[in-house]
Amino acid sequence: MAQLIPDTQAMLDSLRAAVSEALERKRRLGHYAVVWQDGKPALVGEDAPKQKVDHQ
Repeated sequence: MAQLIPDTQAMLDSLRAAVSEALERKRRLGHYAVVWQDGKPALVGEDAPKQKVDHQ
């Protein structure tokens, strides 16, 4: 991966930390989260709504 300039790296680190904190908070509260998996959005967590599967 290409080296980022220090300001850009600091911003990226800050965003990663904020997302990690938000996901951890959701996990502790028992809330589900929407994340990107395998090229599409996915609902993760114990209380995530069940996704319907279309067989068309």
